[in-house]
Amino acid sequence: MTEVVDGGGVSVRAASASDVQAVLGFWRRAAEGASISDDPAGVGRLIARDAGALLLAEVDGALAGTVIAGFDGWRCHLYRLAVAPDLRRRGVATALLDAAEARFAALGGRRADAMVLRRNEVAHHAWAARGYRAEEEWRRWVKPLV
Repeated sequence: MTEVVDGGGVSVRAASASDVQAVLGFWRRAAEGASISDDPAGVGRLIARDAGALLLAEVDGALAGTVIAGFDGWRCHLYRLAVAPDLRRRGVATALLDAAEARFAALGGRRADAMVLRRNEVAHHAWAARGYRAEEEWRRWVKPLV
């Protein structure tokens, strides 16, 4: 999976166990908010359970973006779309979402949903540009298990 970004290349690949610490550091710098699973055990468990779910974008060999593209056999779920601040609006998110949507199609997914913080207005514009929309009739209910 490769796409061009501003004359430079961005490549997208699945994360491996050796990427866990780099991903956690990247999320601290580039992601909005934090998750209860933002620790080595949580990210490691994701990679071990579904080796293709955590997608990494790289530009010139450096981590430029992430997205989790999980499929449970029923729905396609997108989490942790994050792009390095200095590379935003240059096609990194587009490359990641193209790869995620291709993954979902190959797995037989029919609809994707994205978890987006209500306060993250920048993200709302990015998701809308890709054809995603907020569904006001649904509300996510959560219960931490730890």
